[in-house]
Amino acid sequence: MKARLQTSMGQQLVMTPQLRQAIKLLQMSSAELDLEIAEAVETNPLLEWAENAEPALEALPGEAAPTVNAGDGEERGDSDDAGTAGPGADDWAPGEGDWSSGNSGGSFDDDDNGSAAERVAETESLADHLLWQLHLSHLSSRDRSIGAALIDAFEDDGYLREPLTAIADTLLPAIHAGEAEILTVLHQIQRFDPIGIGARSLGECLRLQLDVLPADTPGLALARRIADGPLERLPRSGVAGIAHELREPPADVDTAVQLLRTLDPRPGTQIGELSHDSYVVPDCVVWRQNGIWRAALAGHAGPRVVIHRGYEQMIRRCGESDAGYLRAHLQEARWLLKGLEARGETLLRVVRCLLQQQAAFLEFGEQALRPLTLREVAGELGLHESTISRAIARKYVRTPRGTLALRSFFASGIDTDSGGEASSTAIQAMIRRLIDDENPRKPLSDAKLADLLKTSGIPVARRTVAKYREAMNISASHERVRIA
Repeated sequence: MKARLQTSMGQQLVMTPQLRQAIKLLQMSSAELDLEIAEAVETNPLLEWAENAEPALEALPGEAAPTVNAGDGEERGDSDDAGTAGPGADDWAPGEGDWSSGNSGGSFDDDDNGSAAERVAETESLADHLLWQLHLSHLSSRDRSIGAALIDAFEDDGYLREPLTAIADTLLPAIHAGEAEILTVLHQIQRFDPIGIGARSLGECLRLQLDVLPADTPGLALARRIADGPLERLPRSGVAGIAHELREPPADVDTAVQLLRTLDPRPGTQIGELSHDSYVVPDCVVWRQNGIWRAALAGHAGPRVVIHRGYEQMIRRCGESDAGYLRAHLQEARWLLKGLEARGETLLRVVRCLLQQQAAFLEFGEQALRPLTLREVAGELGLHESTISRAIARKYVRTPRGTLALRSFFASGIDTDSGGEASSTAIQAMIRRLIDDENPRKPLSDAKLADLLKTSGIPVARRTVAKYREAMNISASHERVRIA
């Protein structure tokens, strides 16, 4: 062997710091984003709050329509008055979306004192986040039961440290599942957001995150070898030791190690660390204009920060050391602004897609909610399912029905006799309506409710009705008997 110099061409790593920042910004709620921006302005002298900021979109029915500039992401149509900027009183005229008179499917949330959703936000745990994705998956009811048992065993950092035999024991006597079957369901859950969840070791966690990177990512193949093998020896052996063990050039090993360092070794904490909201602030505003549903980012959804032009101009006149300091902060400021812009664009794309898919839900309420999964929205927008999950996490949209979580636009489905699908949320709404209209002296049993749903073309079993009824905290028929 002879020592020699080599030159080679390569690309920059895909998981760059700015990409990680963009992912972090995307999954933040509005309150968290405000804190992140405020901290950035305090620590970066090249960032400042923009003056003459436009007010947030806060119009309600009967109030004057607010204005939205193009930078807020208004969706403009081709109609003559498409330039009308935002939801005004005319958009909710009777016959054009006024639900305050009691249209079927729900009532308008007055919001005079702020809707309940805006006042208090439910804290979402890691298990809640994963179970929601599980119920939207295409797994069978048996696999979902196995998946729920697996998720229950996950620790806060997202790792599964219990053996599969212990998971099998928790499923007994209802389900007899072997390790191979449980492992198959685990592999499905490991595709959920956040990527890397459900791993049984650090190497497996990093390998799951590597598997979603583009095939041309520099150092990807070698990073997989390190994750599968000598990862635990890396702190002790260093790059040189691992390079000798794998018989690879130290430069290539260093590239692979740098890629591994961009990954998250504790993906479960992504949910726990970002679940401290006390208030809900809508990220988008939805209104109907000339019969067409439109969406725009709320004025506060993109905090008004700009690059301080005075400092930017100083870079040309400063000495080398000062100029280097300012250039570093300038680059950070540009990354932040690009990340905020990308967050707004992605969020608006998702909301517009949901408006197209669930227009009937906004018109008529939960009974018109059609089945919709993360996979369908991801396929339509050309994005990964985890990106859609991050985009809707703890995000809310202000609608004529009140402030709604973007998660409420998704629902699993049940086949109907007509050949279509009905969402589980719509079926629950139908069950609630039937119970509200029942004779208080003769409440409807679960079997009777199932029969009534079947006559409406929705074949559901009695036990399914019981499960939905219990999920809505409605008592059994013998407990609902009352004398009128």
